[in-house]
Amino acid sequence: MTKFFEFFGNPLVRLINATGSMSLMFFDTIRLIFVPPFRLRLLIKQIEFIGANSLSVIILTGSFTGMVFAFQSYIGFHKFGAEQIVGTVVALGMARELGPVLSAIMVAARAGSAITAEIGTMKVTEQVDALNALAVDPVQYLFVPRILAGLIVMPMLNAIAVFCGMVGGFLVSITVLGINKTLYLNYMYQYIEFSDFFSGMVKAFVFGGIVTLVGCYKGYMTTGGAEGVGKSTTESVVLACILILVFDYILTAFMF
Repeated sequence: MTKFFEFFGNPLVRLINATGSMSLMFFDTIRLIFVPPFRLRLLIKQIEFIGANSLSVIILTGSFTGMVFAFQSYIGFHKFGAEQIVGTVVALGMARELGPVLSAIMVAARAGSAITAEIGTMKVTEQVDALNALAVDPVQYLFVPRILAGLIVMPMLNAIAVFCGMVGGFLVSITVLGINKTLYLNYMYQYIEFSDFFSGMVKAFVFGGIVTLVGCYKGYMTTGGAEGVGKSTTESVVLACILILVFDYILTAFMF
């Protein structure tokens, strides 16, 4: 009986401890955003790394997602003679769900893992301890630029992913599926509202904070040398993707 409680209790205790530690680091980071010194150069560097360097992945992901979604939507709507609303469904799906979720997962895989590896390497090589010795707050120096950059660039990346998805879906629908261009655009403009894009932007903003926070936290908590860095990097991507999906449901239910 004791082993039973240990088997289920230990992971739960670790989860609660990790949630508490991550929450404290997040609130500490938010507080330090408004405390000098303001390291603008580090912020710009992280905006370039997280945002500009992720553009190619985001464009490809958004474009092919829109194309595939157009094909799949057409299969269903063709049975009811409603092919003209494929554009509406593609635009809604990209703006509200697929754009923010898939772009966040791509950023977590590309930038979030790199953030964890970088900070984790600094931690195991005692560079973080050196920052403390120099009276530099590691959270302000390492966390603030990355999390702030994630909050800034993620909505922009989401907008690019949504646009590319809509263009990809439009091109496939017109050139391959033979849907009338005028009807396609008219139905899309008729049923798409600003709130659909706004909800996606809110999700992207939250996901940007999640990806960078998890990456920084996992890197900061790394132990065990090179093996620990690899383990933390893997855990960072998995945890970020899980939290993205969990918070996607929470935000969708809240803004439904």
